Amino acid sequence: MLPDHPQRLRILRAFAVVYGVWGSAYLAIGAGVATLPPALFAAARFLAAGLLLAAYARFAGQHFPRHRGEWKTITVAAVFLLVGANGLVVWGEQWIPSNQAALIAATVALWLAGLGALGPQGESFSRRRLSGLLTGFAGVTVLMWPTDGFVLTHFSAQIAILLAALSWAAGSIYMKRRRPSTPPLMAAAMQSLVAGVLLGAIGFAGGEAGRWTWEGDALFALLYLIVFGSCLAYAAYVWLLHEVSPTALGTYAYVNPVVAVVLGGWLLGESLNSTQMAGMLVVLLGVVLVSLPDKTG
Repeated sequence: MLPDHPQRLRILRAFAVVYGVWGSAYLAIGAGVATLPPALFAAARFLAAGLLLAAYARFAGQHFPRHRGEWKTITVAAVFLLVGANGLVVWGEQWIPSNQAALIAATVALWLAGLGALGPQGESFSRRRLSGLLTGFAGVTVLMWPTDGFVLTHFSAQIAILLAALSWAAGSIYMKRRRPSTPPLMAAAMQSLVAGVLLGAIGFAGGEAGRWTWEGDALFALLYLIVFGSCLAYAAYVWLLHEVSPTALGTYAYVNPVVAVVLGGWLLGESLNSTQMAGMLVVLLGVVLVSLPDKTG
């Protein structure tokens, strides 16, 4: 059954926010970690965004989580979606450019399709989607192949972002299947606060406090991520989790990299060599194959 017209418009608006804002978020993350320590940078983002979202949600009449099971769901989701996924991306972008990070992270659609097929609530998995998975990960191999000699730190950062995509997909599937009774905006707020506390603890334990500076460009990037990346786009994503299928949700993964590549080239002079360009096209082909709806009837 198709959603009614107002609902379709809400879904389209939410996708537009996720597509545009998260495509530019890779650029902002790269600008932030060029100066600020990664864990505390991410912690500051989520703590501030969580407080803003919680205040707005309460003003709108949404209730706080009321049961221990709700807090468990929110905490697990925060660990997978924000601490694991976003934390690894922020860490990885210390060594690799934002455009390449976005392209590797595009594998979230592949992970979503694969994990979404598991379990009693799993979606059917066609041969086309299987070929898309294999194609996409072959493209990732090409994209990550060293062209100037193997550098362990660079490769570790690439693997971290690949694992970030897996963590994000796992958290998304978990949230969709749990369907907590806490309203989506309040759930997003509580997830952000939990993630901010955990990432802050990681940052202080790792000795990052002494590396914090109040540098203008990095703080502007932080502000952008708080308002747009978390308050707007993340809230839209959490809402979409319960409105569309995992496969449809994964379509943002082949729009975001395009936005990131264009912005990275325009503002930072980032570029992809011919091998990386080939890998990008193969990755996006795989993502499209797993994202197209299967024929029915």
